Amino acid sequence: MDHASTKGVSYRLAAVLFLCAWALLCWPWLSGAVTIPFDAKAHFQAQIQFLAQALHSGQSPFWTHNVFGGSPQIADPQSLIFSPAILLALINPSPSFRAVDAYVLAHLLVGGLALLMFFRDRGWHPAAGLLAALVFAFGASAAWRVQHVGQISSLAFFALAFWLTARMLQRSSLLYGFLAGLASGMMVLDPDQVALLGAYVLVGMVVSHWIAVGKAGFRASLGPIAAASVAGVATIAVPLLWTWLFAEATTRPAVDFVEAGRGSLHPASLLTAFIGDLFGASDPAVDFWGPYSPQWDAKELFLSQNMGQVYAGALPFLLLIAPGISRGWLWDRAIRPFTILFVMMVLFSLGRYTPFFHLAYEYLPGVKAFRRPADATFLIGALGAVLSGYLLHRLLTEEKARAPWRDLGIAALVLAGLIGGALLVAQREGHLGDAWWPSAIAGLWFALAAAIVFSLTRWRAAIGPLAACLIVTAAVGADLAFNNGPNESTALAPELYDVLRPDTKNETVAVLKRLTAQPADSPRRDRVELLGLGFEWPNAGMIHGFDHTLGYNPLRLADFSDAVGTRDSIAGPDQRVFTPLFPSYRCRLADFLGLRYIASRVPIGQVDRTLLPGDLKLVAYTKDGFIYENPRALPRVQFVGGWQLADFEGMKTAGKWPDADPQRVVLLDSEPGEGVTEGPSRAQGEVKLKRYGNTEVEIEVESAQAGFVVLNDIWHPWWRAELDGTEVEILKANVLFRAVKVPAGKHKVRFVFRPLEGAIAELRDRVSEPEEETAVAEQAPETVPVTPASVPTPPRKPVRPSPDLTASSSAH
Repeated sequence: MDHASTKGVSYRLAAVLFLCAWALLCWPWLSGAVTIPFDAKAHFQAQIQFLAQALHSGQSPFWTHNVFGGSPQIADPQSLIFSPAILLALINPSPSFRAVDAYVLAHLLVGGLALLMFFRDRGWHPAAGLLAALVFAFGASAAWRVQHVGQISSLAFFALAFWLTARMLQRSSLLYGFLAGLASGMMVLDPDQVALLGAYVLVGMVVSHWIAVGKAGFRASLGPIAAASVAGVATIAVPLLWTWLFAEATTRPAVDFVEAGRGSLHPASLLTAFIGDLFGASDPAVDFWGPYSPQWDAKELFLSQNMGQVYAGALPFLLLIAPGISRGWLWDRAIRPFTILFVMMVLFSLGRYTPFFHLAYEYLPGVKAFRRPADATFLIGALGAVLSGYLLHRLLTEEKARAPWRDLGIAALVLAGLIGGALLVAQREGHLGDAWWPSAIAGLWFALAAAIVFSLTRWRAAIGPLAACLIVTAAVGADLAFNNGPNESTALAPELYDVLRPDTKNETVAVLKRLTAQPADSPRRDRVELLGLGFEWPNAGMIHGFDHTLGYNPLRLADFSDAVGTRDSIAGPDQRVFTPLFPSYRCRLADFLGLRYIASRVPIGQVDRTLLPGDLKLVAYTKDGFIYENPRALPRVQFVGGWQLADFEGMKTAGKWPDADPQRVVLLDSEPGEGVTEGPSRAQGEVKLKRYGNTEVEIEVESAQAGFVVLNDIWHPWWRAELDGTEVEILKANVLFRAVKVPAGKHKVRFVFRPLEGAIAELRDRVSEPEEETAVAEQAPETVPVTPASVPTPPRKPVRPSPDLTASSSAH
């Protein structure tokens, strides 16, 4: 068997060993004994379940009415519609915790195999590729932040794009260019900071290749790069258009520098690179005492304790020191670009603590859209995997083996100094007693790593590729299992999230489903509010089918959020924010929303102190808390005879409604045209809610006179309406909602969510607006400024504001 065949067999064995290691290290989750907690359940489990239920019920998953009064799922990258999760949703109508966990962990398997292929393409030692795969999949943030499903997905597609881009450049291949572009596009379909930084790493690879190969290589790469660009743009163009338009309309289209700086990696967190559990992040017996805990001035930084964990194994760290630094191998031409990129990722992650992030924030496109420079720890782990793997390759293949005593001596001195520094930090913070044991354990792991380096160097002629792979798998696998294995940040009991199971027996869920159930054709579809029931509750409506006024998502439509008052989540009662237009549960906006039931962990009076006896009615009490009823909640669909103009933005600011009966007058921000009564009207009409789906709502209305069908769902520009099959305008009504003008008689009104048509129209309007303004300015006399006040308008009836009261008893 020739050398190439031998290496091919060795890499196949390395892949098998990596697969076995992945299965063993992931078994606690794959077996169902534990589950990936926090965001993976409270947010992403609900997203996948909603996606699966929509597909298997014959509905579109492009819009959800279950959270925040309604949200465009098609534009939210966290909806997972454009991810491989769509396959899981298609296969299984009710993906279990175990199935979703396996889906997430499979990303790490794919990413590790991609790095193995990267090493194989370069002819590097299979044990080195195996080391890189293990570190990539189970080191640093890949292990500690596995609950951030979107970022794990971006990391996996980064590894694929990394390998395919390298192969594209190495072979000048159009096919691999196309595949690299596809993988890169999939990486950025969930536009988080991991994807952004991954894209910059790929750009750095291309630039470094151009510098290395000269003009001939540059010309040869242009075709494959063009193919990659076409594939990438085709993959992301429409989804990113939706995401961009959605982000522009949300509460957080950009993050200022001060807020971004609060997500910086504290320099002390780098101590976890060699002492895995220095601060007690995985030890339940130790109160976490590192950066981001109160004693480290939590007002300056805002990160969870697991976000600062960057341990990737003793052997990889040892290799970076010796021979990486001690012999200068990190500056080898084959690896130099990745060393530079690795250092840049470390500097970026430190955020406010170095000038580098400030420069990146100001001059690198996209950085201002994300809030945590510490997200670069994902790329630190990935690039660190490549560097340590290459260094092991050099160690195993150098022509003349050199005694490792000098290198190991240098490493011992460096590590002794680092551990000593860590103990000084612990002493300063009063936690020396908590730090000595993890420091001693770290010393033992580094002693084992040194023994492996010595053995592989001293007896490498007698140790074949298979033996080397076995040694690496056993040592590094055991190290990462011990230091980065299941812990309170990454693995909790599935029973804690029982409320997120579609078949849950939770009493509160059962009561809310019973209370909100309506007979066929009823105009009612009552909303609920889950007030501080716990971190896992806010998106429960996406699983159980009821509509929640709030939810859990960092992206929320600003129009709704400004009016109703929302945060990312509503895990605790203290997170409920009232606004001028929603100052209490006894308010007109709550009634318009159809907010009929409020489930609260604490008595409602502790949250809304303005309520008077009788404003809300206690209808149930469960082990989770109290369930109250708002008897004034309006139906989801109404027929209203009259209309009146109103300043919605002014109302949101002042918190005052015009003096108008919502049963007789619909408030509009523009004139509806002729044929309907201006001012209050006692018109009687019968409305039936015939069908209410995710993206389609059908209503029948019958009235003796013209008026408006008002759908108390959130107005959004991508919805369209039809009256008896003919498209009509959707008017923005009562600050947030939708109305359609209908003539007298019996009619069918149909609302349909059309995101592509709506996004194109919105984009066209944005592009044409400056041109229209320019044309008006050119026609206007030079001495007369063009302002809204200078445009003639017909006289309007005065709109008399009144306090936000629904009855005289609510004046409190």
